[in-house]
Amino acid sequence: MLVARRADRLAALARELGGPEVVLALPLDLTEPDAGARLQDELDRRGIFVELLVNNAGVGHTGPFLEEPPERIAAMLDLNMRAVVGLTRRLVPAMVARRSGAVVNVVSTSAFQPVPYLAVYAASKAFVLSFTEALASELHGTGVTVQALCPGLTASEFHRTAGTDKVLFTRTAMMTAPAVVERSLRALDRRTLRVVPGWQNRLVASAQAFLPRSLVRTVAGRLFRPRPGSA
Repeated sequence: MLVARRADRLAALARELGGPEVVLALPLDLTEPDAGARLQDELDRRGIFVELLVNNAGVGHTGPFLEEPPERIAAMLDLNMRAVVGLTRRLVPAMVARRSGAVVNVVSTSAFQPVPYLAVYAASKAFVLSFTEALASELHGTGVTVQALCPGLTASEFHRTAGTDKVLFTRTAMMTAPAVVERSLRALDRRTLRVVPGWQNRLVASAQAFLPRSLVRTVAGRLFRPRPGSA
């Protein structure tokens, strides 16, 4: 079952994946307060139980924090954090009862450090990383596998939407989405909790543990500072 806001995009993806015989597309804005309940109702109505929950929906925006409209900040927090926690709370108890299932929360390498000009997005991903790792400990021995997938730069429309296509960071090499998915599923079979796809991303993530926090923050700010005329 695919869940996202845009019905036309969902329908196109469903056709690409095999059509209505194998894919259910549910247009739903996960930032709405009753979204989780509506999704649960639809699953119950169809008699579907969830074996794998992938919390992939997310949004970001690049720019000075004090210039961000409050409503855009609120929507970002609702989607990146509240929806992840809410759907996990609704769908995982049945997995525990069956002693079978898995959760993949799509985090980001931005969760590993503060990112000036992407401050709210990076902070929201740090929240998801902490939540996911804590949940994994609580669910140990239940038969439910939990993964924090932390991709780096990945080719998608996220960068145009978030405005990161106008900063220095996105001039570096990108992974493809299928490559990220392949590494996630392979790691899920091994029950690996924190997954950072791509050796360059793993190298950068490892180096941050040994560098001064102030240096990491400064470099991140330079990489994500919007260039003049990029608005």
